[in-house]
Amino acid sequence: MTRESISKIAYKTLQQSKSIAGFAHKQISSRLMNFILPDSKIENIDIDKNLLLEIQNSMDFLREEDWNDAEKNIYPKKLLFDEPWLRYLTQYPKIWLDMPNTWDRRRKQNFDDLPKSIEKDNYPQYYLRNFHHQTDGYLSDFSASIYDLQVEILFNGSADSMRRRIIKPIKEGLENFSNRKKSSIKILDVATGSGRTLKQLRGAFPKEKITGIDLSDSYLKEASRYISDLDGDLIELIKGNAEELPFENDSFQCISCVYLFHELPRTIRDKVLNEFFRVLEPGGTMVLADSIQISDSPNFTSIMENFYKSFHEPFYCDYIKDNINSKIEKVGFKNVKSKSFFMTKVWSAVK
Repeated sequence: MTRESISKIAYKTLQQSKSIAGFAHKQISSRLMNFILPDSKIENIDIDKNLLLEIQNSMDFLREEDWNDAEKNIYPKKLLFDEPWLRYLTQYPKIWLDMPNTWDRRRKQNFDDLPKSIEKDNYPQYYLRNFHHQTDGYLSDFSASIYDLQVEILFNGSADSMRRRIIKPIKEGLENFSNRKKSSIKILDVATGSGRTLKQLRGAFPKEKITGIDLSDSYLKEASRYISDLDGDLIELIKGNAEELPFENDSFQCISCVYLFHELPRTIRDKVLNEFFRVLEPGGTMVLADSIQISDSPNFTSIMENFYKSFHEPFYCDYIKDNINSKIEKVGFKNVKSKSFFMTKVWSAVK
């Protein structure tokens, strides 16, 4: 048996183990919380065998893509096995301890349960809410400390595999600047959150200058802790709003943005795309990753509909029907491409 095949078996085993763990957590926690805090308003989705098979096939395709991209040196293979286990061990008890608060908030439809200390004038109104019924929304250190593990559980351990789908189109796009030193290439990650995407980007782009921007001080602090020991130049972290990016025109050769657009009102999506176009250098590439949509994944419509019903995602119902390709083209981008991987859709376009 070759060394590569052993590595692939180890990768598949890791991914399958995370998937089982995520599924088991959701099953156990849902039954427990429904017993403690029953909520007749929440309907459980019935997934038939055919849909389960499609979900499994979609997940297998994602993992195969992830492995093949690493095999082709699009990113280092070590990223496939890079799991912050110690960090997760400290986060997991917090998730259980916080669960009664989350479910009570969900049962009472309390969507504006935010820290009293925040200055609301510093944030757009659509941001001031408990997305996912998250304690403190995105506006506390506690929220930031458990977010990554919550997302891994939500996606049954596939979150990083889906995030890495942005790397290949970024690499292809940066070929437009292959005559420049890599150290002069600038990549901006918008809505950078707690830093998981930044770590994937630094692994794939060790010499390029990377900047992360986010609205939440708490999530930026968490990102700073998470990426502090990475090799390569220090990643710059900036607090800012995607609607009004604090950068000059034509400042970056690439912009990435992961899981932001489904949490924006439709008109704000337009504004953000215009800002991306403004700060990108001509020839630069924009790569977005967000939820799948009905147009590309009609067989998963019931899952998408259950998501915005079960979680507080007020703009998701509109998002899954929105024509993002058309919006991107309307702004002025060219060569618009999109492809779906499990629960994530990836767009790439060139200015």
